[in-house]
Amino acid sequence: MSDVRASEEPTPLDNGHDRQEPHGANVGARLNWLRAGVLGANDGIVSTAGVVVGVAGATTDKAAIILAGIAALSAGAMSMAAGEYVSVSTQRDSERALLTLERKELHEDPEGELEELTQLYEAKGMRRELAADVARELTAHDALTAHAEAELGIDPTDLTNPWHAAGASMLAFVVGAILPMLTITFSPASIRIHVTVVSVAAALALTGAVSARLGRSPATRAVLRNVAGGLLAMGVTYAIGALVGVNIG
Repeated sequence: MSDVRASEEPTPLDNGHDRQEPHGANVGARLNWLRAGVLGANDGIVSTAGVVVGVAGATTDKAAIILAGIAALSAGAMSMAAGEYVSVSTQRDSERALLTLERKELHEDPEGELEELTQLYEAKGMRRELAADVARELTAHDALTAHAEAELGIDPTDLTNPWHAAGASMLAFVVGAILPMLTITFSPASIRIHVTVVSVAAALALTGAVSARLGRSPATRAVLRNVAGGLLAMGVTYAIGALVGVNIG
């Protein structure tokens, strides 16, 4: 009876609430989108806040502060989009080159490639016989996909898209930049810097927590890293702006 009761007890794999590990072919794509989105939002928040706080340290002219913020938002968004497009395009070109080489090898030496695939599965812990069977089955189904995923870590049907990455980065940057722009614009002159610093710190804490949550990593470290970096950036730019403003004045 004890054996029966033991067999009926749920294992960690049976309990969907206890195991929340990400599965599926879209995990890598999701992490790429997360990386681009979080990077874009953080850059939008920090760089725009740094510019407007720096200018606010040099002058109380609201029009000058807003103009500087708009310039920082526009230039930063385009820079993020262009940088992400170039980066992901380079990655995509490399993936395509590797796939072209793999097609050539499969055409010229199918037996050698089958043996290579078998050895890859053996290295992962499969018995030789099972590894050979799996390699043959997958090669018969879709040789390129089987070899590309096992050897290169690439899914030929789901290559990275530079336009998607560029658009996501630009949009995230703009969304992040809007917060310091609004706070510096609509806050009273006497407290506009204080309100901006507090709101930016809160926003960076939020993006840090969200990125940690989606990336399944410790939240405290991500939050502290984001907030500390943002406060440092604003502190430095404010000091520079105040120094320049005094010297010019």
